[in-house]
Amino acid sequence: MGFNTSLSGLRTSNTDLNVTSNNIANSATTGFKESRAEFADIFQSSAYGLSSNAVGTGSRVSNIAQQFKQGNIDNTGNVLDLAVSGEGFFNVEHNGSTLYTRSGNFQVDANGYVVTPEGYNLQVFPPDSSGSAINTGNVQKLQLLTTDSSPKSTSTVNVGATLPANATVPSGTTFSPSDTSSYNHSTSVTVYDSLGVSHVMSMYYVKTANANEWQQYSYIDGNSVSALPTTLQYSDAGVLTSPSPGTITLDGYTPASGAGALNISLDLSGSSQFGESFAVNDLRQDGYASGRLTEFEVQSDGMIYARYSNGANVLMGQVLLTNFNNEQGLQAQGNNCWAANAAAGTPRSGAPGSSDFGQVQSGALEASTVDLTEQLVNMIVAQRNFQANAKMITTQDEITQTVINIR
Repeated sequence: MGFNTSLSGLRTSNTDLNVTSNNIANSATTGFKESRAEFADIFQSSAYGLSSNAVGTGSRVSNIAQQFKQGNIDNTGNVLDLAVSGEGFFNVEHNGSTLYTRSGNFQVDANGYVVTPEGYNLQVFPPDSSGSAINTGNVQKLQLLTTDSSPKSTSTVNVGATLPANATVPSGTTFSPSDTSSYNHSTSVTVYDSLGVSHVMSMYYVKTANANEWQQYSYIDGNSVSALPTTLQYSDAGVLTSPSPGTITLDGYTPASGAGALNISLDLSGSSQFGESFAVNDLRQDGYASGRLTEFEVQSDGMIYARYSNGANVLMGQVLLTNFNNEQGLQAQGNNCWAANAAAGTPRSGAPGSSDFGQVQSGALEASTVDLTEQLVNMIVAQRNFQANAKMITTQDEITQTVINIR
């Protein structure tokens, strides 16, 4: 029995060395979680149970426990390098099965899908039908499109002009854009049609003989888009009182480019009348031409945006994280991945930064949790244990030989 006891010690010490060796081998593996060999003693029992003076019969490996502590986060500058700061695992799909990983060194394959180095697809919550919010009821593979963004036709123009309170009625009696004597001031803004072609929209301001009253004329590419001028009435404090609440709808304009009609609302709520000089404090519109992709951005809440040269931001999806009640129950699959099982509990998925989920850091990777100094000490301890058990077998062999040689 003594031989078996020492032999069990050799086996457990060898397992300890194997676990330590694996930890050291993965000290530079992104997202790796070190393991710890755990042991239990063995007692032989009879039908009547254990005796109070029973001697143990060795040891056994009770568990190889994975240690899911937070690893250091190292900056890389690569936007598709993702690290989880806190709890949660990235979801990746491989051959129809969902696996979980803390290794965020993702890249783009030939079809634009975001994958691990082994080709496992990163899964995300997709945008909803409007493209402005996330559909958390569905999960799909993340594909980054590199095509140009579509143009957007201008629908609203905001004009925040300050008109001079001391202005006089123009000398020209009939308004004409080509006659500078028929208006006091003008300003222009570039607008876009449905094909992304730019057009110049000009607004002309004419002081009337009535107190605090102006007329505004609107033109696109030299064509009037208001059958009648818009009358702007201000209070004695310079605040716009008419039109109320300050928005007017211009006549439609159909460009020669073949695009659809431009139907623009003019927001004048930011305009005023005071002082002695004309100024434009706000002049903006919501349309844009087609744009080329400039970059991708992954925010801390997992939102993924494609940024375009025309200023458009297209929501591509949201990285989801998954957590478990018992992380140590996960089944290691290799390639820095784990599979869910009954021991780990039911997977719980959600958005980064919500509930007990950590945040996502783009341009960074989580380092291995292996402490080399600690592992080298573990190696020495396991080696000493192995040597001691081997010496115990030698000693028992010598005792056995002595007994055999008794005459």
